[in-house]
Amino acid sequence: MRVDSERLKELREEKVLTMRQVAELSGVSRDTIYRLEHGLTGGRQSSIKALARVYGVAPQELLANGKP
Repeated sequence: MRVDSERLKELREEKVLTMRQVAELSGVSRDTIYRLEHGLTGGRQSSIKALARVYGVAPQELLANGKP
């Protein structure tokens, strides 16, 4: 699945969290979060769901929805 890397970073910054803190809260590795936020990889469904829980949004809000 392709995530909206800009939205992902925006949500993390709104919560004033570091990538390490998000990793601890979500169970998703810091390296994976980095790659997702920089558009270097797509995301597994389980990772997207875990991040959405941390940010308090629906998983669909993290998807690129046709963005390049």
